[in-house]
Amino acid sequence: MEAGGLDVAAGAPLVEPSSNQGGSSDESAQTEASQSTADSPSASRMKRLFGFEREDLSSWHRFVCLLNRPTDPASLGIFRFLFGMVMAIDITQERGLSHLDYKYLDGAPVCRFPLFNFLKPLPLDWMYLVYVIMLIGAIGIMLGCFYRLSCLMFISTYWYIFFLDKTAWNNHSYLYGLIGFQLTLMDANRYWSIDGLFNSKKRNADVPLWNYTLLRTQIFLVYFVAGIKKLDADWVEGYSMGYLAHHWLFDPFKYILPVELVSLLVIHGGGLVLDLTAGYLLFFDLTRPYAFVFVSYFHCMNSQLFSIGMFAYTMLATSPLFCYPDWPRRFFGHFPEFLEPILPITSPPSQTSSSCVYSSPPPVSAPPQEGAKAPSRPSSPGLKHKLFAIFTVVYIIEQVCLPYSHFITQGYNNWTNGLYGYSWDMMVHSRSHQHVKITYRDGITGDVGYLNPGVFTQSKRWKDHGDMLKQYATCLYHQLPHYNISEPELYFDIWVSINERFQQRIFDPRVNIVKAEWSPFKPNSWLMPLLVDLSPWRKKFLDIEDTLDNQTEIVFIADFPGLHLENYVSEDLGNTSVQVLQGQVNVEILEEKKNYTLQMGEQMKLPAGAYHKVHTVSEGPSCYMYIYVNTTETALQQNFTKLSELQERIRNGTETEPLPPELQPLTIDNEDGLAEINATDPIVQLFLKRQRRMKEVRKRREANVIERLNRFAVKKFYMLRRGFLMTSIALRNLAFGLPPMEQLQREVEYANMKEPEAQPSHEENLKAEAGHDEL
Repeated sequence: MEAGGLDVAAGAPLVEPSSNQGGSSDESAQTEASQSTADSPSASRMKRLFGFEREDLSSWHRFVCLLNRPTDPASLGIFRFLFGMVMAIDITQERGLSHLDYKYLDGAPVCRFPLFNFLKPLPLDWMYLVYVIMLIGAIGIMLGCFYRLSCLMFISTYWYIFFLDKTAWNNHSYLYGLIGFQLTLMDANRYWSIDGLFNSKKRNADVPLWNYTLLRTQIFLVYFVAGIKKLDADWVEGYSMGYLAHHWLFDPFKYILPVELVSLLVIHGGGLVLDLTAGYLLFFDLTRPYAFVFVSYFHCMNSQLFSIGMFAYTMLATSPLFCYPDWPRRFFGHFPEFLEPILPITSPPSQTSSSCVYSSPPPVSAPPQEGAKAPSRPSSPGLKHKLFAIFTVVYIIEQVCLPYSHFITQGYNNWTNGLYGYSWDMMVHSRSHQHVKITYRDGITGDVGYLNPGVFTQSKRWKDHGDMLKQYATCLYHQLPHYNISEPELYFDIWVSINERFQQRIFDPRVNIVKAEWSPFKPNSWLMPLLVDLSPWRKKFLDIEDTLDNQTEIVFIADFPGLHLENYVSEDLGNTSVQVLQGQVNVEILEEKKNYTLQMGEQMKLPAGAYHKVHTVSEGPSCYMYIYVNTTETALQQNFTKLSELQERIRNGTETEPLPPELQPLTIDNEDGLAEINATDPIVQLFLKRQRRMKEVRKRREANVIERLNRFAVKKFYMLRRGFLMTSIALRNLAFGLPPMEQLQREVEYANMKEPEAQPSHEENLKAEAGHDEL
């Protein structure tokens, strides 16, 4: 069993012997000799497994020689092309080029969340220029054109945009920046690149082994550390991603397993095992084909399950890095000859390069032709080789330690450790927010008021991170004086459930966040602790929910001693009660000015259309639950059922009674929406509208592959079209100045033109209807 992990290739030739027939080189002779040694039965087990001997690690000199060992550039060149292509697509999508004006609109009072507070976005037209530079850099990486400059253009603008907005951070965006940084230092333009066409020294030249070592180690850590993070009890017990079991992708598993076991064994168990083993399985020759199948299936599923942009495709592009570096030569060697001009080269073998260290002097050969310059062939490491060896070691150590560095940056720790995005704790924690209240107090007049949660910002992530909440409060402090609120104090009451636990406060609602202290290196003093001792209640939640009917909803609450929850029961919720599960609470009905004390197990009905407060008066945390029925929704669904039955009788001719005028629209075909327009009864109009939209959703779901591909292509075309037109407008503005406002408005309207059959999503349609906010 051999591996393509650290070494160039453990026991396989850099180039197929057949590819050497057209010519030979000193390096190919050396490579074949070394490979025959690795393949021979007398080679050590370590050589066969890892591609190098124990002696290669016996001294610094030999280790430097190992990391700078000449390696075929083919696989690295293919990865460079794929990564650049994926990043060029990503810039128009997840990076946001197509809707950049919504995010960085000039003059809009927006609260932003940069990593460093001195970072500010440029004016909108200049932000478009930043994205153009990043896009040109990505395309340059893909083509291997002005490679170093392209890498610098890409990573400088990419990291600027990355640091500019913490709310957009995730693990894969961080990974893109790391890979871009690594490629900047590598010789990835030595194969299938435009640079190689114009520079014979770069064309098909060897690359040092550390180029592959860095990338392989990085991807190995992404998988393995993600698996280590999934050893968290919540993941192992199946509480992190339980909702995924209802996705259609897991329907085949439901034929043999109940939904609960699909969640526990397939989603959580399978995800844990795959992350822990993927890196090892990709490393060894014997297991690599199976790893390709499993990781490819895994990433294709993720592309459908989550909105993760190009991450799945980027990870698919990294898998071949674990193969022998010469795999593209053998793969493309099977293509017809007439395609050779556009395909990567398959011969001659790679030439020597000054970036590598060669283990033996070149064999005696014919002297170079007059005027020709012999290729550089270092036989001992120079300063450059030693520096890159040091960089490789330091970088790998840093990547191993960084996911566990939260004891240093304690200010970023909340219920989960650190800023989300660099710890590889992917999908380990899921959150739901039940209640968010922002209270302000005028520092001069003492007036108290409330703010709409999310005012002055487009992000929701500030609810879960103390550093972002501090930035948000500081921003509001500077914005509110424009609305006659002087020196405001700001108090945030945010209720969160993490991994299906109780809804509880995450920050102390009694602390004025504007004046609260925060440091990146000190624990957050106004962070409320996660009530992990109450985690076993999650199993009881299921038992309680099983006793309820389909119309009854329930919310589980936990609160701290001395605090209270102020809540309002909507008139739509005509049957709402509160029941204590643990501890003792005092329920205060504000309008009645009455207090009711409830012990564990006791329950009381709450008046609809009125405010109440639930005070925790026990020594320890209290646990209680709201039980409610949306009577308005229930009545609406009953009316819908009656109208559906009536419409069915009309269609099959069994309805003999004459219809009143308000029900006449039920007899009309509503394909074009005319029936709902003519409906006078609001219930009938809503029923027809809902019915038509459900029919459209069903039609889209039942579409064949051609129709789905066409819909996808049209959607992407209009997205790219808008990005291109808005970028052109911005660059024109920078070059020639702003045009008249009427012209600019017409240009933006033309760029905003949508596809003819564009329809909102099913969820958006239902939420837009009256009485469907809870769906």
